[in-house]
Amino acid sequence: MSTTPALKVLVVDDSNTIRRSAEIFLKQGGHEVLLADDGFDALAKIHDYQPDLVFCDILMPRLDGYQTCAIIKRNQRFANIPVVMLSSKDGVFDKARGRMVGCQDYLTKPFTKDQLLHAVQQFGANLTGAL
Repeated sequence: MSTTPALKVLVVDDSNTIRRSAEIFLKQGGHEVLLADDGFDALAKIHDYQPDLVFCDILMPRLDGYQTCAIIKRNQRFANIPVVMLSSKDGVFDKARGRMVGCQDYLTKPFTKDQLLHAVQQFGANLTGAL
């Protein structure tokens, strides 16, 4: 039984399959889920809904995950929102680049329900500790 409070989680991925899988897993964990299919959509949803946590794909059209994360982190109002990168690539370079733009963690796709909920639990604990 998880003691993580229900969080508002934004999932950003151009793959409908990944978005829907994450949505199902997160809702099963008791969280509120917002979905975005690219970086521009994500930035609008962050502005409107101020999620507690963002899972963001790296390879997306128009605005990739690195650019999206960097924009979030440069905005003082949203800079404290944890961003977890999602990618099918798990190379050292990709992880380092993610850290350089401000992401807090990195999940390799395909992820499991346990991996996703563990990441939420990790950041949920940090958020409640900060309140």
